[in-house]
Amino acid sequence: MPTYVRYQSPVPDRRGRRIGIFGLVNMLASRGYLTPAEERFRRTTNDWYDAAYTNPATAYEQNPHAASWFKPTAAHLFEPIPGYLKILAAHNLPCERYTSTTPGQIVYEDDHQVVVVPPADLTAPTTIMWLRPKVN
Repeated sequence: MPTYVRYQSPVPDRRGRRIGIFGLVNMLASRGYLTPAEERFRRTTNDWYDAAYTNPATAYEQNPHAASWFKPTAAHLFEPIPGYLKILAAHNLPCERYTSTTPGQIVYEDDHQVVVVPPADLTAPTTIMWLRPKVN
């Protein structure tokens, strides 16, 4: 059985979802928190990911709590991850690496990833993550 990998917030958002590493960095960008160098890294690397693998947007539209997990065969897609983690650490936004052989019900699959509806997490913390808009 393959072991899947996901980088995500250890704390759920207001809708109960654990936002993934790309969503966390994109959230910082949309709120104006990134430095110019961080924004260049984000944009360049997001473009690289967009070219490297499929965005399964319809899986998320049909399953709002769905989460994407890397397949172990997608090792080349892990190379830029330290840059994203560095940005999140600079903004004190936690992101943790998770592994699982059974991350949930698979609703989408390709060569690099699976998108799953995660099982109910009865041990989830009750704290909710949020960021206030940046004040200029």
